[in-house]
Amino acid sequence: MPVMHRSSTPVPDSLARRLEETVGTEHVLTEPSRLMAYESDALTSVRGDPAAVVFPGTEEETAEVVRLLHGAEVPFVPRGSGTGLAGGAIAHDAVLVSTVRLNRILEVDPQSRRAVVEPGVVTDEISAAAAAHGLRYLPDPASGSTCTIGGNVATNAGGPHCLRDGVTTDHVLGLDLVLPDGRRLRLDRGDDGGLDLAGLVVGSEGTLGVVTRIRVRLAPAAPAVGTALALFDEVGTAGAAVSRIIGEGLLPVALELVDRNTIRIVEESEFAAGLPTDAGAALIVESEGLEEEVEAEVERVRQVLEASGAPGVEVAREEQRRKQLWQARKKAYGALGRLAPDILVQDAAVPRSSLPDLLPEIERIAEEHDVTLANFFHAGDGNLHPNLVFDRRDAEQLRRVEEASAEIMELCVEAGGTITGEHGVGLDKREYMSLIFSDGELAAQRRLGRAFDPDGRCNPDKMLPAPAGGGPTGATAE
Repeated sequence: MPVMHRSSTPVPDSLARRLEETVGTEHVLTEPSRLMAYESDALTSVRGDPAAVVFPGTEEETAEVVRLLHGAEVPFVPRGSGTGLAGGAIAHDAVLVSTVRLNRILEVDPQSRRAVVEPGVVTDEISAAAAAHGLRYLPDPASGSTCTIGGNVATNAGGPHCLRDGVTTDHVLGLDLVLPDGRRLRLDRGDDGGLDLAGLVVGSEGTLGVVTRIRVRLAPAAPAVGTALALFDEVGTAGAAVSRIIGEGLLPVALELVDRNTIRIVEESEFAAGLPTDAGAALIVESEGLEEEVEAEVERVRQVLEASGAPGVEVAREEQRRKQLWQARKKAYGALGRLAPDILVQDAAVPRSSLPDLLPEIERIAEEHDVTLANFFHAGDGNLHPNLVFDRRDAEQLRRVEEASAEIMELCVEAGGTITGEHGVGLDKREYMSLIFSDGELAAQRRLGRAFDPDGRCNPDKMLPAPAGGGPTGATAE
């Protein structure tokens, strides 16, 4: 885990004035007391001190801000609402270029089932705008009420319903990008020939430029929805039920697993859903489609869950109950703040078949290192989110968390998994990249970064580790 930086170098006064002339004085922050609010994203254990924060309000202003920074040879970091969980949008001796004022839904076209939005649009607001036309935007990160679509594009975010509906890249039709030198590009998916350059930007974690406009696919609203809740005595048994559901040929839209600690913490919070706190784990399984199809699938799911060892299965018949269950799941991360001020969230994605053995092993690692663990995740596609809760001010706690985190990540990779499913690599996990990529593969990614950012000033030191033998880090390192 990277150490916390201090004493960032301020931007020159002449550059600050030109930035203020571009976006307005009130949209440039340089005072240290105001910059403190931007020293981390939601991963509070990884921090840095930005030299300034700039809030452009249009695509043109964004391009001019980036051009000015490029001319002054000042690194910059694109940032949305700061809900990231990998330290990917923090800066030290660099300027944060915030997209929160780029928050307009420019078009909702019901005929072509698409929307054009700016990166600062809150993700849930896309579906809210499309609802009048009987449409919705399918990706639904758990932080959808606060995260922005630009951040979703940066990390290729998923969410509880990604099992059947896919992740961000499956719903992006194209995007506009400000290159690190201030030039502007319109990128599409290569459907009409050529390379899928927009797909290349999705998941690049802001290292290739600043996204200023996104064209997304919309889908019809679900005619009917059915949600089942199953309780299990052990987390491993719940993991086995996940594979059994898929093995029976069922494909729900969501399949979420919540462990014992998470149930207890949520039930002690304002998001309580009336779950028994002595349960070992809970599964939320959701189906969508025509009413008859949903009823049939929910019944089959119930049968499989009971045959898998669930002593009780509840089918949420009322919409209010369904919303209550999802509120408890989606607000679980926030509820962890009741335990300690800091959380390290891992984001490995593993084969579903490994869950029955892997989940108890993760609990063992946490217990061995005397670390509090709360695990809730997208079980349907094996995207684990083990949350290690601690206080970073306690050096001994921090050491134990770092050791447990490394062991959990190595365990997941050994099981055939990868180091991130949707949160990105950022600063937090870049040293793990060598667990899954060879030196040659990492070098190819650096060469690709240089094509967009030859000077290495766009979100430097993120994603890619330093090359073997030392040298500079980041997407432009040799």
